[in-house]
Order: sequence, then structure tokens, then C-alpha cells
Amino acid sequence: MEFGSIEREIYVDAAPEVVFEVISTPEHIREWWGGAETDVAPVPGAAGTIGWARGTADEHVEALRVVQVDPPRLFSFRWCFDDDEAALLVTFELAAQGTGTSLRMTETGFREKGWEAAVLEEAYADHVRGWDVFVPAIGAYVRGLVAAR
Repeated sequence: MEFGSIEREIYVDAAPEVVFEVISTPEHIREWWGGAETDVAPVPGAAGTIGWARGTADEHVEALRVVQVDPPRLFSFRWCFDDDEAALLVTFELAAQGTGTSLRMTETGFREKGWEAAVLEEAYADHVRGWDVFVPAIGAYVRGLVAAR
């Protein structure tokens, strides 16, 4: 297996501006990313953390730094740092498609981490499982958000 990148693409029945807000702002990120709490602003260079189950024995916190912001077309960040060069890069690309948005998520940088093969394989598999849940959750959350407006 390659372990180079993870890619997911979905269609979301909402304008790119709405989808961009959902993927890039803390109050919305929490809703689709498994209760993740983040303090990072959608501004290039902004740094912060993202964490799950804070204050519990299962707490998991990662540093996060915003790389690119081009509303409503692109949002990317680095996370899972060892150092600047060995952080994973997550990129969300949005494109208007009919009355909605094509959303493509790509996560790269796994091989660059320098992990042993077993660690690389497990981390990659863990992220695949996560994005298999969380990318569709973006679409579901946006549907509910649009319906409530």
C-alpha cells in the first residue's frame, strides 16, 4: 500500500460560502469533527490546537497551524507536528457545482513523518477511518444547518 495521501470528495447541497464557513470556523468544526474543540482562526499562519475529549482520560490534543485560506475555494492546515517539515497537511478544495459545492479533502505527509512501517501503516489506517466518518459528516451537518435557516 502507498500510504502517501488520503483523498475524499463529496457533493454538498449548499453554496461554497456556507461549506467554507463550516470547514474553517471553530464553532462549526466541533459539530462535524467528532466534538473537536479548536481555537484556531481561519487566517493564514494562525496557530492553535485541536482536541477531543478534553479533560478526560481519553484526551487527545494536536497542534494545528493554518496554511492557506482563500474563501470560499481553499482552506488548508498542518497538524500532527514532529517539526515544520514533518507535519501532515490537510487541504479542503471547494468548487461551485450546480446549486451546491464539490468538496475535496486531501491529507498528505505520512511518508515524510519518518515513522517505522508499522507506525506509518497504523497512523494512515486511523486517518482513513476518521476521514471516512468526518467528510460525510460535513455534508450531513451542512444539510441540517441549511434546513434550519
